[in-house]
Amino acid sequence: MELYQGFEQGPIRPPSEANSMLFRVTRNCSWNRCTFCSVYKDEKFSLRPVEDVIRDIDTVYRFVEELKEKESCSGLGIKQLTKNYDPAERQAYVAASHWHADGCKSVFLQDGNSLIMKPEDLVKVLKHIKQRFPLVERITSYARSDTVARISDNDFKMIADAGLNRIHIGLETASDKILKMVNKGVSKETHIKGGVKVKQAGIELSEYVLTGIGGRQFSEEHAIETADALNQINPDFIRFRTLHILESLTLFKTDAGGCYQRPSDIVIAREIQLLISKLTNITSSVKSDHMLNLFQEIDGVLPQDKERLVSLLQTFVDMEPRQQMLFQVGKRLGHFLHLRDMQNSDPLSKVDAICRQHGVTPANVDEKIHEMIQERMKVGPNL
Repeated sequence: MELYQGFEQGPIRPPSEANSMLFRVTRNCSWNRCTFCSVYKDEKFSLRPVEDVIRDIDTVYRFVEELKEKESCSGLGIKQLTKNYDPAERQAYVAASHWHADGCKSVFLQDGNSLIMKPEDLVKVLKHIKQRFPLVERITSYARSDTVARISDNDFKMIADAGLNRIHIGLETASDKILKMVNKGVSKETHIKGGVKVKQAGIELSEYVLTGIGGRQFSEEHAIETADALNQINPDFIRFRTLHILESLTLFKTDAGGCYQRPSDIVIAREIQLLISKLTNITSSVKSDHMLNLFQEIDGVLPQDKERLVSLLQTFVDMEPRQQMLFQVGKRLGHFLHLRDMQNSDPLSKVDAICRQHGVTPANVDEKIHEMIQERMKVGPNL
C-alpha cells in the first residue's frame, strides 16, 4: 500500500481556474501519447489513494480555519507562520492562504484526467470537499472524451449530484485525419459522444480547440471538422489555444511522407475565422483566454456575437503587412492586448522601434516570433 507523501499539487490547470484550490486526485496523464504535449512525457500515471486526497482536503481545511483565526495577525509573513512546517505542509499552507484570500469559491481536481477514477471514489472526494467547504460554488476537472463517453448515465448523475459542475476537455481537433496523426487516441465520433454525455448530465462543458494543429496543410479541414463537432455538442465554452511545440518534437508525418508545416499568424487568423463562421445553432461562449494567443479579444456568446468575432479577425486579415507585423510583435511583448490598442501612438512607436532594432520585417516576423516563443517554452510548459 502506498504511503502518504503529504499534500500534493500537479503542474498545470486551466487559466480560468487561476483562483481555484488545486486538489490532486490523479498523477499525470492516463493517455500521455499525444505528440503535441510534453507536460507529462517522462512521468508515470497513477491514481492517488482516496484516503490521501481526503487528507489533503482536511489539511487545507485546517489551514483555512487557522487563517480565519489569524486574520488579525496579517502582518506576519508566510515564512514566519510556516517555519515549523515540512515542505508539503508549507505548500498546502501557501495554497490555502491564496485560496482563502480569494474567497474559497472554486476547486479544480488535478491532473489530466480525473474522471478515470472509479465513480464511487470520485463521489467520495466531491462530497468531502462539499462537507468541508460548503460555500464552494464550482468544482471542475480535466477529462478525456473517451473516458467520459464510457461513464454510465447513472454514474454521471451521481457525480453531478455530488458537486462536479464543470469539465474541461481537450478536443484539440475533430478531424479524424489529424487526430490520428497526432496520436490523440480518440475519434471525432468519440469527441461528440463524450461532449454530449457531459451536457446531458447537467455539467458545464469547456471544449479546447488547438489552433494550428493541422499545420498549413490541414488548416481548413481542422476548422470545418471541428466546427461540425462543436455544433453537435453545443458546449458551454469553446476555448482557443494556439499550438506551440518545442523544436525537438515531431508533431506528425503525413501518409505521403510530408511533415507538419508550421502555420503563420495570418493562416491561424483565417482558420479561427472559418471555424467561427461555421458554428451554427449553438449557444456557446467563445473565448481565447490564454496569454500566448494572438487574439485574446475573441470573447463573445453565440449566436449574437458571431458576426462581430468574424469581423474582428477580418480586421487583422485586411491590415497592411507592416501593421500586421507590428500587432504580432506588440501583442507578444505585452504592448498591445487588443487590435484597437494600435490606435495609441506611444506603444505603436515603441514596437516599431523594437522591430527596426532587431531586424523584424513582414517577411520574417513569424520566424522571429517562433524563436522568441521557443525561448519562453524552455522555461516551462505551454498550459
